[in-house]
Amino acid sequence: MAAPFVAEVLPPNLDSNSEPPQLFDGTTRLYTNFQCPYAQRVWITRNYKGLQDKIKFVPIDLQNRPAWYKEKVYPENKVPALEHNNKIIGESLDLVKYIDSNFEGPSLLPNDPEKQKFAEELIAYTDTFNKQVFGSFKGNPEIDAAGAFDHIEKALGKYDGPFFLGEFSQVDIAYAPFIERLRPFILEVFKYDVTSGRPKLAAWIEEVEKIDAYTVTKCDLPKTIEFFKARFMA
Repeated sequence: MAAPFVAEVLPPNLDSNSEPPQLFDGTTRLYTNFQCPYAQRVWITRNYKGLQDKIKFVPIDLQNRPAWYKEKVYPENKVPALEHNNKIIGESLDLVKYIDSNFEGPSLLPNDPEKQKFAEELIAYTDTFNKQVFGSFKGNPEIDAAGAFDHIEKALGKYDGPFFLGEFSQVDIAYAPFIERLRPFILEVFKYDVTSGRPKLAAWIEEVEKIDAYTVTKCDLPKTIEFFKARFMA
């Protein structure tokens, strides 16, 4: 069960003209971008565990990044990154696990060892899934991405749904930001609905949409679709 939802006003992006925060002053900060699907994974985790007052946002303008972010905060110069206990941690999937393990709030991983093993397998598959689906834009997603979406459909049938492990977990968080973007993009550009013939995926999308911790993180979809068109269809 998710922590009680807390509405919040999102701070503006920091760009090349901004000043850095006071690093390592005891504040836990999530360096993020509100349109980035990788950062969205961590945002959902933060919300679900009710950590809005514990983890402060520092949004980064990815089109006009402040030099101090790479120089003083995270040399990889990517989001998300977490400032916690006098260190900086990166990589979205690592951060989902780290926050779930090191902060209070509802657990996002069941105690069942079998489910934990299945979770590891599905989380490890996310890169393969994304590469296959994004790669299909050069051809026909209905054919070229079928294996990736069929894999998800089959995985959703392992336990009594609607979620991958039967209950909302790290696995759902790993996939939600990408399916949020990929399904409408493929539908608009290729006129193909990836949930066609995949009832479990359709039900999963419907149930994820009921989770406040997720819905408040959703991207600006028209903007994202235009970005995908420019990046992948040029």
